[in-house]
Amino acid sequence: MPNTQNDALFILIKTLTKAEKRNFQLAFNRDNTKEDVLFIQLFNTLDKMKEYDEEQILKRVPDIRKQQLSNVKAHLYKHLLTTLRLLYKTKDPLIELREQLDYARVLYNKGLYNQSLKILAKAKTSAREQEEVMLYFEIVEFEKLIESRHITRSLDNRAEELSDESRIINEQLNNVSKLSTLALRMYGMYLKLGHARDEKDSLMLKSFFEANLPAVQQGSMSFYERIYLYQAYCWYYYILQDFVMYYRYTQKWVDLFTEYPGLRDTDVDLYIKAMHNLLTAHFHTMNHDKFTEVLSEMEQFITDKEESMNENTRTSAFVYLYTGKINRHFLDGTFSEGLKLVGEVECKISEHQLTVDQHRVLVFYYKIACLYFGSGDNNNAIVYLNKIIQLRIGNLRADIQCFARILHLIAHYELENYSLVEYLIKSVYHFIAKNKDLSLVMEEILKFLRKNMYANPKALRTAFKDLKGRLEVIAKNPYERRSYLYLDIVSWLESKIDGVPVQDVIRKKFINKVPRI
Repeated sequence: MPNTQNDALFILIKTLTKAEKRNFQLAFNRDNTKEDVLFIQLFNTLDKMKEYDEEQILKRVPDIRKQQLSNVKAHLYKHLLTTLRLLYKTKDPLIELREQLDYARVLYNKGLYNQSLKILAKAKTSAREQEEVMLYFEIVEFEKLIESRHITRSLDNRAEELSDESRIINEQLNNVSKLSTLALRMYGMYLKLGHARDEKDSLMLKSFFEANLPAVQQGSMSFYERIYLYQAYCWYYYILQDFVMYYRYTQKWVDLFTEYPGLRDTDVDLYIKAMHNLLTAHFHTMNHDKFTEVLSEMEQFITDKEESMNENTRTSAFVYLYTGKINRHFLDGTFSEGLKLVGEVECKISEHQLTVDQHRVLVFYYKIACLYFGSGDNNNAIVYLNKIIQLRIGNLRADIQCFARILHLIAHYELENYSLVEYLIKSVYHFIAKNKDLSLVMEEILKFLRKNMYANPKALRTAFKDLKGRLEVIAKNPYERRSYLYLDIVSWLESKIDGVPVQDVIRKKFINKVPRI
């Protein structure tokens, strides 16, 4: 039986909203040909299935022969896309814009050159307003083709005008391509490495960034040129843990939408992503007031736009909004209160299971585990840490996978599962070494757990103090500080020394505005 995740038609049907399903069925009920009835039967069968099963399909739709199934599925997939395109034409200006290009091509093929040029002129204005440089380029090239092959009686300076437009757009496209590639590769480095682990990582990153950053004049750059430039700088400074500079570029990114307010409506996903990065910057700089303000703005924006969002944007909105909500509880130390979000997050992950990527799920599980750990519920923390350990995602976010295993050990230590901790330490050490991510902080924690598992309470309190002192010294190394971004180990040690829950220590620091390591 084919894997559900590999059957494109089944996945597409499972992502359809009620409105989209109704629209599809209405489109086919107009004709009711024999072929249409077959499509509807197959559609309804797949819609009711929880898992893809070809044997069940053939039983429930006996009019479809086994040899015929793949062709019927292919045609149904095509018809679904056609009806979805028609439905979203009015909601997505890019679909409508591309349709204008198709109309211009039809008119050109019929020899109606002036009518074609008229449509292209309107489309070009729309592409310019939406900062769609690639479509703008395509339109100009089409105009050049028409003008060069046919006598259209256009203005005398038409050739020069189109040549200048083409040259300017070519420069913009070149910059967009280079900058978007740089931003993407920087993001890829983050997914693989996390934050820079040592000077070698930093030097490699700086060398790569400087070698691939094109020489650009920001004053004359288009919207998307600047967007990709800011994104590249954001990832660069984020990986280097320079959160002040990261904040500056996330703010530039958000401010760009103030300069181009129309694009806030046409590229909702990009605007929400910009606000998410600004929230992350405020989170790492411990700017609680600004964090709360931006989170409120983002939530209101998502609420206002919810009805017009497509599935892709809904998934992004869920990920970014709930990441912000959980991070707010980390900031102010209200871990127990944050646990109220766990059910909502689980429900949303299930709702968006076909569109949310494994990286996002991994991050949510780690954040949820930290909420449980901070609130003192080590059993449930272990439940979510086990989910991370059991995920089969290769070296994706190896940094989180390593820290999840460290937190997993600490949670078992808290539950006094000493024999299990003793057994797991070796495998954890091997996993971290394999990923070349063994920091001094991790090494100190592993040594502490191995040495003090069976220590008496009085000696243990002294051991906690000694470990805290060593970690505070280690924290002075900028590359070791990355460990504290994943796990507030010092607050845990303080909670053990003072005999209070972790969240009480963090809450007290928040109220008294005491900086964390």
